[in-house]
Amino acid sequence: MAARPSDSMKLARVVVVGPPFVWLLLFFLAPFVIVAAISLGQNAPDAAPPVAMAGTVRNYAFLFSDALYVDAYLSSLRIAAIATLLTLLIGYPMAYAIATAPPSRRPIFLMLVILPFWTSFLIRVYAWRGLLSENGLVNAAIRSIGISGDPGSILGTEWAIYLGIVYAYLPFMVLPLYASLEKLDRSLLEAAADLGAKPWRAFLAITLPLSLPGIVAGCLLVFIPAVGEFVIPDLLGGTETLMIGKVLWDEFFSNSDWPLASAVAVLMLLVLLVPIALYQRLRARELGGR
Repeated sequence: MAARPSDSMKLARVVVVGPPFVWLLLFFLAPFVIVAAISLGQNAPDAAPPVAMAGTVRNYAFLFSDALYVDAYLSSLRIAAIATLLTLLIGYPMAYAIATAPPSRRPIFLMLVILPFWTSFLIRVYAWRGLLSENGLVNAAIRSIGISGDPGSILGTEWAIYLGIVYAYLPFMVLPLYASLEKLDRSLLEAAADLGAKPWRAFLAITLPLSLPGIVAGCLLVFIPAVGEFVIPDLLGGTETLMIGKVLWDEFFSNSDWPLASAVAVLMLLVLLVPIALYQRLRARELGGR
């Protein structure tokens, strides 16, 4: 007996939508529930794993009472926000240049943007240690052009972290910006020019507002992983640079305090949900206004 059309549509919907939901359930929701449950436990160094389930929020209370963790969260948010702004300032002209380039050259430029992904992230970040060290190529270039005789080492400073984040996450900013700018209706710019608008005025009135979805998407793609970044602060930052990713690593692997490390991770995820929720609300408002 042949299935009715409505049943076929329901089956097709389940086949299409089901796998992503199963994926999220297995690899996001289930691990998060386990981590959240561990965060409510107590440290048990003699047990394996070193956790005793207690159902207490003492770990969360400790996070808010210790200035180290509060400062780590605030420092991570500040560094991620500044790095995201720097990435936007560099990525927007790049995306605009690619979107306005001849169509035959755009694939080449896009390939150059994503080319760093062909090399391991860890190797790329580690290579910056050699470039930014006291005897590295960056300091040699500064000495050769006479800006400073002894510029010192950029490595181990907060500037090295900014440089590393901008370099590592620049493609995540360029690609969504390019997608927005490439769809821009050029006839609007021509109409603005015919009406006497200067190029910068047309950019502020037409290009920038229409590329806002790409700006928001790119900023989220850079800001969210930058907040929890561990590799870049550990390899390029100094010991005085405080980021929540390093704190999480120390609690988990150095101190073997799984419940406290899990509480740090859960709280970090909740903090990151705020910009995501704001973005979804903005998108829902835009779609509702159409």
